[in-house]
Amino acid sequence: MSVGVDAKQVRYDRYVSEVSEDIGEVVQQFGCQPILFIGSGLPRRYFGAPSWEELLSHLADKCSNIDKGLGFYKQSLADPLLIGEEFGRLYQEWAWSGGHNEFPESMFGEDVGVHDYIKYKISQHLSSLIDQHLPAFGKSPYAKEIKALQSIKPHAVITTNYDTMLERIFPDLAPIVGQQILKGQLMAVGELFKIHGCVSEPKGIVFTKSDYDAFSKKKKFLSAKLLTFFNEHPLIFIGYSATDPNIRSILSDIDEALPEKGGVIPNVYILEWNPGLGPDSSPPRDKVISTDEDRSIRVKLIESNDFTWVFEAFSANPVLNNVNPKVLRSLIARSYELVRHDIPKMKVEADFKLLTDGVENADAFAKLFGIANVSDFSAASAYHKYSATQLGRKLGGKSWHIGQKLIDRIREEKGVDIKSCDNVYHRAEKVNKTLFHKYSDDAVLLLKKVKAGEAYEIADF
Repeated sequence: MSVGVDAKQVRYDRYVSEVSEDIGEVVQQFGCQPILFIGSGLPRRYFGAPSWEELLSHLADKCSNIDKGLGFYKQSLADPLLIGEEFGRLYQEWAWSGGHNEFPESMFGEDVGVHDYIKYKISQHLSSLIDQHLPAFGKSPYAKEIKALQSIKPHAVITTNYDTMLERIFPDLAPIVGQQILKGQLMAVGELFKIHGCVSEPKGIVFTKSDYDAFSKKKKFLSAKLLTFFNEHPLIFIGYSATDPNIRSILSDIDEALPEKGGVIPNVYILEWNPGLGPDSSPPRDKVISTDEDRSIRVKLIESNDFTWVFEAFSANPVLNNVNPKVLRSLIARSYELVRHDIPKMKVEADFKLLTDGVENADAFAKLFGIANVSDFSAASAYHKYSATQLGRKLGGKSWHIGQKLIDRIREEKGVDIKSCDNVYHRAEKVNKTLFHKYSDDAVLLLKKVKAGEAYEIADF
């Protein structure tokens, strides 16, 4: 898909091209893999996972002690977390009476928490849905989209979901669940942070008001890590509504660290599903999201009814395309141990066979250490160093539009399209399925002359 603007391009195709270019620029500028924040919308899309309200409705139907409809509890308690708290209490009563046979005998000891019974049932329900409705990825109607998601090779994934879908999509990531995150152990690369717990450890699921309150008091370490991610990586929120309290809390932490207020955060995106998009659609490019204490924050908005092209744009960083995240994580962890000197008697064991065998080829291993020969490709990339947006800024604009207008003027006046091939002014780089147009200093000088109305000549291609 071409990033340049064609007069025949329909509006949404143009939107896809421009957003893909913006994503590619940010990924290349940061020079590292993105961080993915994944909410309940993605498992809902891929295997029919329930929304919060649907989960509460299911739990109400399964417990005879919840003898009123969900509407009653919404009316009287309003806050879903308070409803969760009340349902947890009613599940405990049910477990110790008519529902006894619904739970393992081991759950009837003094060390079992009041809310462990409802969390056990949540774990059973979500695990059952995964097993029943999530086919092999190759047979899924979203197979192409899931493959594109996997190709991102994220630095890390952070989720508030309890299910194990992401472990299946990213099998090389190491799950870090619940309290493990708050203990402050080393966080490096290739990790899946399940900040609200997991069905694999039902007791630790964050579901009730008291659970959230306890989590909020202990999340300072997590917040600090999020700020580090914000400063060092492109971020994308997938499967979250802009009104979701989880995303508002995370963005509130980011907002505190912003040096300037009011502008769009350049490396933070929110991806939203919009089934109503058509060829003539031109969605907004940013979104204002309310955070805590009546503040707000502006992030880049992406709307689509097919996420494949978005995921492909975020995977357009060829440096780490052939590196296994598990290998990176192992290498960084061992490097950390090797340079530590606070415990001089510590035994260091480095499994270098794992590191060498885990990397797919020698070129990728060289890239891992920043060692690579200067090839013709890299030389050309250094010569054609400006993206379309950077070219526009060099010409005094705020985006790519001014550069494209001047290129169109050259085509009209000289009958030459400098974007038609690779030449001294322009070079096209294809990453995955996205074509990125890059420009040289010669192009800047040429277009400045065109803009100023000066005489100009086109060099031979």
